[in-house]
Amino acid sequence: MTNVEGVYDDQKKLISEIKPFDLENLIKWKVVQGGMIPKIENCVDAVQNGVRGVVILDGRKPHSVLHEIFSDKGSGTLIRE
Repeated sequence: MTNVEGVYDDQKKLISEIKPFDLENLIKWKVVQGGMIPKIENCVDAVQNGVRGVVILDGRKPHSVLHEIFSDKGSGTLIRE
């Protein structure tokens, strides 16, 4: 959980799902910066070491975890291979 909706693209639009390789490129191209880098690196590490998926969620949103679990669209950004 963090204080943003999830990971944004270069147009500042929320990315609903992304692969680790693409996240690494967003860091390299400086689309993802600052405090999001360690969060992303930890998520990528988890996915590359057996975790099926990781979600970056907005902790400011009420019930964001429930929305992620029980809706088709989810909330935040899902990271998986």
